[in-house]
Amino acid sequence: MGIGVGIFLLALGAILTFAVDWTVGGLDLKAVGWVLMAAGVAGLALFFYFWNRRRAPTAPRAPRDVSRAYDDSPRPPSTR
Repeated sequence: MGIGVGIFLLALGAILTFAVDWTVGGLDLKAVGWVLMAAGVAGLALFFYFWNRRRAPTAPRAPRDVSRAYDDSPRPPSTR
């Protein structure tokens, strides 16, 4: 869940909880709003937690010491 979805759930839940006076048979819209707001807050918290972990500093890696030996001496003449 990204930051946009978390904010959307939070806003939709707030609208259902505080701004809507509709009644739906068998469904409490205020409870649905609170659940959506909780899901939005949890999604934002998880987003920022994992975003912060991804940007955590790491120890610099030592360059690999690669030594290669090349034989630049001329080849012996062929015996053919």
